[in-house]
Amino acid sequence: MAITQIGRATPGRAYYQRKRAAGKSHKEALRCLKRRLSDVVYRQLLRDATPQSAAGPGGHSGATLSSSAAD
Repeated sequence: MAITQIGRATPGRAYYQRKRAAGKSHKEALRCLKRRLSDVVYRQLLRDATPQSAAGPGGHSGATLSSSAAD
């Protein structure tokens, strides 16, 4: 993932280039980028694991247990 990021015009490439400009070697800058990417993935996993408090029955907001269809 990190190699793909530095191979294209992405925010990851800009981060990698800033690290290189700060005097880090290729391996050090790549390690920093890998850590940053893993942090992003981890935060997303935490967000996805958090239950949605606004969700009703069935996981959809606004859902009710009773039918709204007219008799």
